[in-house]
Amino acid sequence: MNDPKEAVYTFLQQNNISYQTCSHPAVYTIEEMMAQNIPHSEAIAKNLFVRDDNKRHYYLIVIRGEKRVDLKQFAKTANTRRLGFASEKDLFSILSLTRGSVTPLGILNDSEKKVTVFFDQSYQHQLIAVHPNENTATVYLNADDLFELIKVHGNPISWLPMDWSTPADLPPQVE
Repeated sequence: MNDPKEAVYTFLQQNNISYQTCSHPAVYTIEEMMAQNIPHSEAIAKNLFVRDDNKRHYYLIVIRGEKRVDLKQFAKTANTRRLGFASEKDLFSILSLTRGSVTPLGILNDSEKKVTVFFDQSYQHQLIAVHPNENTATVYLNADDLFELIKVHGNPISWLPMDWSTPADLPPQVE
């Protein structure tokens, strides 16, 4: 099966994970996603694929769409080295994903389990909306179920309070 969406849906069904889907035009940014006016916009996740400054450790940050991530503050909170965005080449070689399709479901493609995943703690026991490995659809499921799927897959994963993040429509706070 070559359709990444159908592979995800089949995987979720095989693991008895309840989900719903919504198709939409391809989107490449959170702003484009929000402009689609899809249901449950409060559940839309922003997914950032980053790496440390030595390019040895990779991380996926899963945070609410309306929040802004300060990578410097995140590195302190998560106790990592300085972070920067991973390349599109790394995104494809590690997660088999392309720009605009970054999703925690892509972690299931990480056969070497190189990526550590951090979920915004505000998603615990909540609905989450993510791409099914393709940016032309959104899948809605319980964030706890998604967390457990990734945990069982074997990637390091944890809930992390990301209260230091600011809503995207506010300017960053100056210290």
